[in-house]
Amino acid sequence: MAKIEAAFQVNWDGEEWQPVYHADGFTFLKMPVITQENPRNIQLFNWGLIPSWVKTKIDADKLKAQTLNARSETVFEKPSFRSSIKHQRCLVPADGFFEWMDVSGKKIPHYIFMKEKKIFCFAGIYSDWADKETGELMQTFSILTTSANPMMEKIHNLKHRMPVIVDPSEYQSWLQKDTTTEKIISFFHPYPEENMDYYPISKRITSRTEDSNVPETITPHPQPLSNREGS
Repeated sequence: MAKIEAAFQVNWDGEEWQPVYHADGFTFLKMPVITQENPRNIQLFNWGLIPSWVKTKIDADKLKAQTLNARSETVFEKPSFRSSIKHQRCLVPADGFFEWMDVSGKKIPHYIFMKEKKIFCFAGIYSDWADKETGELMQTFSILTTSANPMMEKIHNLKHRMPVIVDPSEYQSWLQKDTTTEKIISFFHPYPEENMDYYPISKRITSRTEDSNVPETITPHPQPLSNREGS
């Protein structure tokens, strides 16, 4: 928590949070975000965006499994995202993420991070949803994706996608309330590969018997079918 506060010159807003080594999106866990509405504080929002217009908890639970990510190419068109991209953008701090390389039908997980292990930010959008039956308010977010840079094309070699990563010089601009559609679209590009690095890891992230939310998950694990030159 202290590292994030120092990196972004912000304060934590209320809830305690423990660092996450492996975040399984389909658990819809709470993650740190910095929003347009509250740019001086870090808040904890649930991963999996639920638009304010969703009527029931059943509908909300179905939809959030489809909104962990938002394709930047269609974000202005999709009903779930088009309001948030215009008015509710956020930064999602992280120190790494995971993707799978396909090698002859075998999936090999990789850990991707910034050189010098710096904290960085995904471009995100968010929304508040109120359960009309219980009164519960859920604050939720989604991470934008774009086409892959050459490094990510080699790793994510079936879909060729990667998260939208915001350059530190553009953090304030991404959170700027009065901005144009053209300016928002200008963020939707692959992050430069020369600023990034990666290595293969074990398949612990898919284990049903071992806890994946531990430091060992992001330990380098050389794979005979995965190397920095191949695939």
